[in-house]
Amino acid sequence: MSNFEKESASLAGISKTLQDNPASPKSGGFAAWRSFLKLTAASTLVLALTPAIAIAQEAPDEEEARQETVIVTGNLRALPVEDVGSVFGFDKTLVETPRSVSSVSSDQIERFGITDIYGLVAQAPGTFTNSFFGVGGALDIRGQAGETYFRGVRRLDNPGNYPTPIGASDRIDIVRGPASPIYGPSKSGGYMNFVPKTARLGSGKYADEASGQVRYTGGSWDKSILAASVTGPGELAGQKFGYHLYAEIENSGSFYENISTEQTILQAAFDTDLTDQMRVEFGGMYHDYSGVQNGGWNRLTQDLIDNGTYITGTAQPLDTDGDGQISPFEILAAGEFSPFFVPPSAATDADFAGSPFLALDNPGTAKLSRSKTLAGPDDTLENEMLTLYFDVIFENDSGLEVKNQLFYEGYENINENSYGFSQFHDSWVVENKFVVTQKFDFDFVDVTAQVSPSVRHTDFLHGDDFFFEYFHRVDLTQGYDARSDRLLSTEENGNFSNYLKGEYTDYALAGLVDIDFDFGLNLVLGLREDLVEAESAARADLEIFRDEDASASDEERGTSWNVSASYKVPGTGLIPYVTAAEQTVVVAGQGAEISVEALAQTDNDSPTGEGSDQAFLSATELFEVGIKGNFLDDRLYAAISYYEQERTDRNIQSITVNQDIQTEGVEAEMRWAVTDDFLLTAAFTSTEVINATILESGSQFSFLGIDDLINVNPALHLGGQPFGLVALEGTEEAAKRQGIPENVWSVTGTYSFDNGLSVSGSVTDVEEVFSGQSRAVKLPAYTLVDLSASYEFDDWLLRLTVKNATDEVYFRANFTELFGSTIVLPEQPRSVQASVVYKF
Repeated sequence: MSNFEKESASLAGISKTLQDNPASPKSGGFAAWRSFLKLTAASTLVLALTPAIAIAQEAPDEEEARQETVIVTGNLRALPVEDVGSVFGFDKTLVETPRSVSSVSSDQIERFGITDIYGLVAQAPGTFTNSFFGVGGALDIRGQAGETYFRGVRRLDNPGNYPTPIGASDRIDIVRGPASPIYGPSKSGGYMNFVPKTARLGSGKYADEASGQVRYTGGSWDKSILAASVTGPGELAGQKFGYHLYAEIENSGSFYENISTEQTILQAAFDTDLTDQMRVEFGGMYHDYSGVQNGGWNRLTQDLIDNGTYITGTAQPLDTDGDGQISPFEILAAGEFSPFFVPPSAATDADFAGSPFLALDNPGTAKLSRSKTLAGPDDTLENEMLTLYFDVIFENDSGLEVKNQLFYEGYENINENSYGFSQFHDSWVVENKFVVTQKFDFDFVDVTAQVSPSVRHTDFLHGDDFFFEYFHRVDLTQGYDARSDRLLSTEENGNFSNYLKGEYTDYALAGLVDIDFDFGLNLVLGLREDLVEAESAARADLEIFRDEDASASDEERGTSWNVSASYKVPGTGLIPYVTAAEQTVVVAGQGAEISVEALAQTDNDSPTGEGSDQAFLSATELFEVGIKGNFLDDRLYAAISYYEQERTDRNIQSITVNQDIQTEGVEAEMRWAVTDDFLLTAAFTSTEVINATILESGSQFSFLGIDDLINVNPALHLGGQPFGLVALEGTEEAAKRQGIPENVWSVTGTYSFDNGLSVSGSVTDVEEVFSGQSRAVKLPAYTLVDLSASYEFDDWLLRLTVKNATDEVYFRANFTELFGSTIVLPEQPRSVQASVVYKF
């Protein structure tokens, strides 16, 4: 046995020890931390020994010269000729990667004036995204909530806690479908991997001198953003290093009343070579955000969508103590505010005769501006986040790479909405991932193998306040007052719906192998085992309906695997592929929390009666087949794929951020550098998204809207919130997830003239959808056009961007299963933004 094999066996033994002797849930996390430190110390030790191990290995024969990749100038780095590791961790181009994935470069982001994740929809198929109360935290991918990664490590959950910043990214890789074994448990839909800008150039060397830019962007509704970045070399105590620094400050208004954005983003990346074979990469990001979630329009009807006709009227007074707000106990004292109907169409005016406090005073109608929404003057969404990383990488000429990645992220979040919802998170995660990669070259095949033990620990403190959530009490033509402004749990620090404190630790061992035969066949095989220990506790003194403190703990295992095959068809540029995989999913909430009830779940508690051995760990099965290719001397890239994916457990889900969804569809993409100055891209998505829980049960619990209660005068119930079960027949057609269009296509183009002028545009066409599962309200189809022009001279760049250039009136659904018939987000009209950039 070689030294390298001994060290690998030792490391595998450490990982097994962590699995066989996990931290006790009763230890308060100290045992988990000791295990984490053991793995970190072992990783560091192996890194320290790596140079000696490498010297002991025999040097291979000199490799044959590889054919150089043709790089077309002026393509905004949109063509997939660069190696990316965002799917399997191997150095493969997107053409060679047997999965449906797209990359959006910083050059594309700048040229097309993309300022948030919604702007990525035109650049990549499968990414149409519904509203998460107006906050762009993560894309919906393949019709369900996705998540975000940072340099290949999964971040804390962010469905809508804050808008994910994209300005400091060198590249954003959008992976459709669950992550591969090397990247650990992930949500079913897919993820965005953010690759930040660093000091290392494409050649792997550092810049000879400092360079950077200062950018100011202003625009409609008092948009004001100042950003600056600088990249260069440095030296400290004789140690040379490279750095990239980025800062952004925003103080902007909004089209919507009572909404503004203030945020500060600081990002830094440092790289230094300790030896010819070992380097360190470290840095981080600080993001301080202040804004407001936007629930959109309430009192939703088809007439409101079609004609802007809004039902007016004020709710009955409930503020008995005169403090200007409605407390939960004042609501309870008034009587029934949430009548339940099965089916909703059976309800009549007579059913509300005994609930006078649900009725409106002075009902009428008015035309409603799209700028008037549920956002109130006292509403807030605040998030302070810190992300840090520290990587040590060893590489040698024998094909060995040893990497230790240490990652930390934490956020403090508070979310308050006057209609009756509040929430806070105080969560953090730390992960240490150790990856050993070895390349083997044989006469007829090249083999690359990876082994990766890892530990990931998540700690959460989370509070939710949703039991008294009444969207309709406020008349949007008048605004909030004592009849509609609810006293929130975060304001009084009590009466929460959930108040949870806990932690969970994932001990994992993953392995992948990439087998590349010289006749064109490529195989990617992977396996991963996760052991997750979790504990959660709830406090009765802070929850409104909990009689006594409660706690629970659980330990669950999950196995993930991947089998992929692709073939380079000689002389054609075509690469057909097929992938079958299963990936573990940790089902957690909006603040990375796991509830006591989930951990206490037993087989007999299964809502389907079938039983479940798992409480918070599920899995996603994926089957995908496709064909990709580079043509015209690598000027044209095209890909098309068909996929089927579904969750393996009906009983484990989060109705808001991690649902039991099964999807199938087709995704197609084309990128063509027609000339050195002219780039065209196109994308098409056809998808069918089925809510498997609805398919199995034949019904869906929902907030009922005006058009659900077709036999009831809406003025009799808009002061409260009727609930009900929407009967959906139990067929696939009835169980389709609404709000997600079946077909979406987009086209983008940009042309650069020789005089420094460039023009760009994108067109996205979206089919009509229903706002909710009951299909009571239909949202119209729309075509969204964005245009941009820029002029570059000397060290200056001027850019003008017009969003929604045709002033299209369109809407986004919001939480279709739960709130789809009650609220909808009217999107912004035409807007203009201009940027001035100075480069040095």
